[in-house]
Amino acid sequence: MRPAVMPTGDGTRPRLRARAQARTRTQDDVLAELCGVALATLARSDQRRHGEAYLRGLLRARGRKSIRNIAGLAGGAAPEQSLHHFVSSSPWDWRPMRQALAHHLVRTLAPQAWVVRPMVIPKAGENSVGVERRFFAEAGQVLNAQQAVGVWAASAYRSAPVNWRLLLSEAWLGDPVRRGQAAIPDAVRTETPGECAVEAYAGMMRDWGLPVRPLVLDAREPDALAALHRLRACGVPVLARVSGSLRLAVSDSPLSGRETRLVPASLVMAGARELRRPVIWRHDPGSDALGTSLTAGVRVGLPVAQGGAGRGRLREMLLVGMGENADRWPAELWLTDLVNVAPATLVRLSGLLHRVDRDFTCVADRVGIRDFTGRSFGGWHRHTTLASVAHAVALLTPPADPAGDDGACLPGRDSGPGGAGRRGR
Repeated sequence: MRPAVMPTGDGTRPRLRARAQARTRTQDDVLAELCGVALATLARSDQRRHGEAYLRGLLRARGRKSIRNIAGLAGGAAPEQSLHHFVSSSPWDWRPMRQALAHHLVRTLAPQAWVVRPMVIPKAGENSVGVERRFFAEAGQVLNAQQAVGVWAASAYRSAPVNWRLLLSEAWLGDPVRRGQAAIPDAVRTETPGECAVEAYAGMMRDWGLPVRPLVLDAREPDALAALHRLRACGVPVLARVSGSLRLAVSDSPLSGRETRLVPASLVMAGARELRRPVIWRHDPGSDALGTSLTAGVRVGLPVAQGGAGRGRLREMLLVGMGENADRWPAELWLTDLVNVAPATLVRLSGLLHRVDRDFTCVADRVGIRDFTGRSFGGWHRHTTLASVAHAVALLTPPADPAGDDGACLPGRDSGPGGAGRRGR
């Protein structure tokens, strides 16, 4: 029988020993653990073997994570054909795997929030499911691309995707030929970007038994108001970055005389300049580095349109301005129903958008989240699910140098902003 470890007075020695043991875990150890969690949802042993081979390829194949490059690690043409069938046309359901991954990340990552992040996948051709020419405001140009939404489990240290939803237009869903070629299920309907974001989140929270955490998202799309109402109906606390043009009803000073008027958020916050206060917050819970932001909050009403009149009952929320430069106020506008939460906490939660952007570039893109080249709806979802598991493996593998990076970025990471990177094939 192994003797029990006796704790020291302050518990330091067992904690240090646990950290040292965690750092000795290799990528193979973490991969084996995640295979036990995620691939256990597959019914057949051959599917589990193909799944492990695919994950190894996503993590270790050089260059773009095409099925050919992934199969090259296993060798021969037969693995390529098997892996192509496993991802593109095998009937296994990806949702149980995502659910298992989400619960594992809740245990290991201790997420502070769920973060919704869009993903743009530029394409050269026209056959990939959902691809079409669209204008993307963030890129400032028209792109031939797929558009999707991911839901991420996020903490201050690390973040990982757990669910994905592909945005499909009427041009795809209303064309029986294209719909049939991509094997798009009959239940899939066209959505706006806001509806796609809400459904990506609401579906997993409704069916997977996950803990409630604040939902952080960028809601500057034209349909932001409808999306915010749908999210509030889900009963989850929301922190949403909003556009200055979003019209809100002011319910307290300094604009208390305008309760019955809908005012653009930018004007509401411009009138709250004198309410700004500095907030000191910690960049990283594990370090002594501090940041300072200016914040101001104004209670507002979120109008509910009735009969297209643009007026209706109001739902109280807090409009928060954030910025670091007093001359450029505000840098960002956020809307939340966390009306009694400390400003420093709201600043930290808002920073999780940047955390997810960083991990998208440093990890998700490097394990091939945007590299699927097939045309099938199911194939796209199976690939993004397996790439999400590979992301978790890379994220949870301890860094080779404990004094170096926090493990969120792989060696040779990109320095550019997340999501604006490579063109898919």
